[in-house]
Amino acid sequence: MPDIESGCHELRVTDAGHSWRIIYAIEPDAIVILEIFDKGSKRTPPTVMNTCRKRIREYRRLVRGR
Repeated sequence: MPDIESGCHELRVTDAGHSWRIIYAIEPDAIVILEIFDKGSKRTPPTVMNTCRKRIREYRRLVRGR
């Protein structure tokens, strides 16, 4: 999901009538889970996008000094 940040991806999981989404980032030293939510509309909610942006930037700042 380049709309969030480079290296971010979305995994889609359907289970028991729910359409789950897992937003994650692939980093050199880890796979970082940014958010998990039950998707109810065609677009990813802006609040989820903003939360993911903040989390990956904070992770990179703490771990890699970026």
